[in-house]
Amino acid sequence: MPIRVGILGATGAVGQTFVDLLDGHPLFTITALAASERSAGKTYREAANWIGGNEIPDRVAEMMVQSCKPVLDCDFVFSGLDASVAGDIEGAFARAGYPVISNARNYRMEPDVPLLIPEVNPGHTALIGRQDWGGSGGFIVTNPNCSTVGLVMALKPLHDAFGVAAAHVVTLQALSGAGYPGVSSLDIMGNVIPHIGGEEAKMATETRKLLGTLTEAGVEPADVTISAQCNRVPVLDGHMECVSVRLKAPASAEEAANVMASFESPLAGMGLSTAPEFPIRVFEDERFPQPRRHAMAGGGMQVSVGKVRECPVLGVKFVVLSHNTIRGAAGGAILNAELLNAQGRLVRRTEAVAVE
Repeated sequence: MPIRVGILGATGAVGQTFVDLLDGHPLFTITALAASERSAGKTYREAANWIGGNEIPDRVAEMMVQSCKPVLDCDFVFSGLDASVAGDIEGAFARAGYPVISNARNYRMEPDVPLLIPEVNPGHTALIGRQDWGGSGGFIVTNPNCSTVGLVMALKPLHDAFGVAAAHVVTLQALSGAGYPGVSSLDIMGNVIPHIGGEEAKMATETRKLLGTLTEAGVEPADVTISAQCNRVPVLDGHMECVSVRLKAPASAEEAANVMASFESPLAGMGLSTAPEFPIRVFEDERFPQPRRHAMAGGGMQVSVGKVRECPVLGVKFVVLSHNTIRGAAGGAILNAELLNAQGRLVRRTEAVAVE
C-alpha cells in the first residue's frame, strides 16, 4: 500500500513543488494538504496561486485544504512552511506521532536532528533514535539550505579523498529561492542584490554538520572553514556558486575533477526513484554549467560542476550548479523520505501505534 503523505505549507512555492514532484510517485500518495487559516476550507485549486509549469494534478486540485494541526489523515508530513511558523507547528506534529521531513531551518542545527543529504551523510539518520517527542513515534528530519546543498555535494568527494581545510564560495542565487512573490521586479531586473539574509552563516554552519562525523555524543562538525558571499541574480531557477577550495592533501585540478566525476553514491542499488543515477556531472566544456541548460539535469536532482582549475590562492577552484527548489528543497526532502522508507523508518501510522 502507498504511504500517505501530508504537505504543510502546501499553497506556497515549496509546497507547490512537493505537489508537482509527488504526482505519480511510486511510493507516496498525497492524502492531506495544510496551509494557513486563510487557505483552510478552500479547495487546493482555489487556495493555491499556482506558479508551476505543469497543471495542478486533477486529484489534488479538488482536495480540501486544512489547517496545520496534527490531525491530518496521513502517515508523515513534508513541511514547506516558512521558518517564522515552522518551529511550533513541526514540533506539534512530531509530538502527535508524525514523522516530519522539513525544508525549514528551525531544527537543522539541533544536536539530535539529522541534517540530511542522502548521498553525503545517510548514516546521520541514526540521530532519530535520540529524539524524544513524548514516546509517540514522531521525529523530525531536515534538509539543508538550498545554497548549501550544491556546495556540499561538490565538497563531499573532495573531503573524502583529500580532506577540505577551507572553502570560499560566491553564490549567484535564482529568484525562485526567494519564494513567491519574492523579490520585486524593480529591485532585480537588470540588477544583482548582494545580500540574502542569514544565508552566509547557514552555509558555514550547515556544511560543517553535513560533513561531520557521527559519534556517541552526536555529530562532531567537520574541521572546515567556510567563507560565503551570497547574491540574488535575475535567473529563474538554479543556484550557481563559484568555489575555491584549500585541500588538506595536495591535489591537482585534474585529480580533483576526476574525484568529483567518479563519485559513487551510497544510494546506488537501493532503488530510490528520486536519486539521480549520477549525482555529480563534471563538464569539460569551459562554458558549462549554465542554469538555463543544466538546472533540470537528472530531473533537477543532479549537481553540475565545471571549470575545475588551479586556484593561485587556495589551490583548486570550480563552478557548481544545483536546482534550488528541487535538489535544494522539495526534491531533496522527497529523497530523504525515500531513504527513511528504505531504512524502515516510515510506516503507516496505524502500524506505529500497534507497535507501541
